[in-house]
Amino acid sequence: MEEITERVNNIDIAGESYKKNRIQVSNTKKPLFFYVNLAKRYMQQHNKVELSALGMAISTVVSIAEILKNNGFAVEKKIMTSTVEIKDESRGRPISKAKIEIVLGKTEKFDELMAAGDDRAGDGEEQS
Repeated sequence: MEEITERVNNIDIAGESYKKNRIQVSNTKKPLFFYVNLAKRYMQQHNKVELSALGMAISTVVSIAEILKNNGFAVEKKIMTSTVEIKDESRGRPISKAKIEIVLGKTEKFDELMAAGDDRAGDGEEQS
């Protein structure tokens, strides 16, 4: 996981300003808890994370944010909605898609919860 995070942080997108704490969520590429765990990792590194999605992936972003909030890891800082024009290659004309961006920050007990989670992850391993 750290290797993936490091690679993502080193991406340079042709002069665009790239946010190192932004996760662009797809509802088809990765399982929900991949994004939940990635968001926790980003919050450890940057103290906040920005979740972003278009169209049908919006419900996935909302689910990720709610899981993090309900488990005491995150607090909502900002929610932004908009529409974006995307060129539809098959029809040759632009279409509007809904977009959401949710910024989450760490709670006061974030580090404590992460440490407790690490301890529990090691409980299932056999001792030799």
